[in-house]
Amino acid sequence: MSVRILIVGGYGTFGARLARLLAGDARLTLIVAGRSLARAEALCAGLPAGTRALPLVFDREGDVEGRLAEAAPDLVVDAAGPFQLYGEDPYRLVRACIARKIHYVDLADGADFVAGVDRFRAEAREAGVFVLAGASTFPALSAAAVRHLVPDGARIGAVRAGVAPSPWSGVGLNVVRAIASYAGKPVAPARQGDRPGWAIIDSRRRTIAVPGGLPLANIRFTLAETPDLRLAGRMWGPVRQVWTGAGPTPELLHRLLSGFAWLVRLGLVRSLAPLAGFFHWGSRVFRWGERRGGMFVEIDAEPAGGAVTRAWHLVAEGDDGPFIPSIGAAAIVRRMLAGQAPEPGARAAYRDLELADYQPFFDRLAIAHGRWEQPPEGAPLYRRILGEAWERLPPPVRAMHDLKGARTVRGEAEVERGRGPLAALTALVMGLPKAGSNVPVEVTFEQRNGGELWTRRFAGKRFSSFQEEGRGRSERLVVERFGPVAVGMAVVLDGERLRLVIRRATLFGVPLPAFLRPSAGETCERADEHGRFRFEVEIRAPLAGLVVRYRGWLA
Repeated sequence: MSVRILIVGGYGTFGARLARLLAGDARLTLIVAGRSLARAEALCAGLPAGTRALPLVFDREGDVEGRLAEAAPDLVVDAAGPFQLYGEDPYRLVRACIARKIHYVDLADGADFVAGVDRFRAEAREAGVFVLAGASTFPALSAAAVRHLVPDGARIGAVRAGVAPSPWSGVGLNVVRAIASYAGKPVAPARQGDRPGWAIIDSRRRTIAVPGGLPLANIRFTLAETPDLRLAGRMWGPVRQVWTGAGPTPELLHRLLSGFAWLVRLGLVRSLAPLAGFFHWGSRVFRWGERRGGMFVEIDAEPAGGAVTRAWHLVAEGDDGPFIPSIGAAAIVRRMLAGQAPEPGARAAYRDLELADYQPFFDRLAIAHGRWEQPPEGAPLYRRILGEAWERLPPPVRAMHDLKGARTVRGEAEVERGRGPLAALTALVMGLPKAGSNVPVEVTFEQRNGGELWTRRFAGKRFSSFQEEGRGRSERLVVERFGPVAVGMAVVLDGERLRLVIRRATLFGVPLPAFLRPSAGETCERADEHGRFRFEVEIRAPLAGLVVRYRGWLA
């Protein structure tokens, strides 16, 4: 089977990434369309060898049906937007596709646009074509994640979701225009009788973390207008709450945008849309933070056995995050090529894709995801932190952390101390061991108040710390306390090693900036060739450098 695909906005942020996802398949002809022929030609020239790609000048305000007749596509993908600003005739392209019996998909995130496309249901069915609106992060991927989470036969009580793009992802101007168009305005509630929220003002914080992976920093999300809010009743039936948000970084710029949104809420300005260019410029000039992005979806469900909360988290490394809104359309093309095209009719695309449809594309990119469930009552600390990754730990490491009550283990270690008076002073304050070889080690683990007290003895010299599950900005971290110092560590499963990575630290409860935080070097746990538990711990401090490094075994 061969398919001709016309991508409107084909050289834009998401259209270009869709073209790259589909490039190289000899069964496809990609028609890269937009108002600029030069930009369309440049995109086509940059695709991998063997890709059949054609540039096309296309103006949605011009002779749409004439251009469709010229291009003769089997499928049109509208990746342009912003769909919130499509004017008085937003469905002009949809009607033209139905008239010419061409399948249609878009990456719309405008709530009104996506919710209103079902008015063409009968016309599309009669023409024998599918018209799918919102085959993007919301509602296509978010709805697939909810279905992945909900227990069989359970009723959904609440849904919370959010996306956090990397500050380096290069958010397109049309995305900024869409956000600016509704910032500071009331957002329709998920059910009648609820009070509306305020877009880009109402906020909550989350830490996105795939079980066993390195979490993102704790992020501030603000309420965003998405199709999920309008479609909640159709998608999930009567729900108590639906909340969807965006968490752009750096947080300083996000808070600045929220401040401008208050001007709209207070009625001082009508809209932030005229400032979209300024915000877009700022997002490209003022960039700092991790080159990573993510998404979370949480549900409260009510199965027969009682209420449960579950969550699905996704983390995209590097610059792969902006591919996610385009994957839904690519997955639909993949299904067409397999002879499994969606059923004819016009509708929001919240039931046409499952997570399994996304997985082949996640596998090609640096995108990981996983599910969080409520741990069993009294579960050990590390099992709660690792979630479903707990079962993938090497058996000696899992056994060491499978704590119930108290346990004492013994072994040997090699200890190296840092040089210099500052390193010595830091080691003295923390009670760290002295340098030595074949040093006898004894460690006692004791469960206390949901955490664990670790008491270590190196050749009889004792020092202790308390570990607990992080809260607030330390969510998804293990927080280890040494007197006034609290260190938040990510517990990362790296192949056969369990690594501890310091993500934040406080002194007397005051957060320390990155340049003043201690670091953990190559601190990890693993199993050796004899099946014993082995540990490697390295502590470094600002200005002091290496404070202590010790490695050994316990049994």
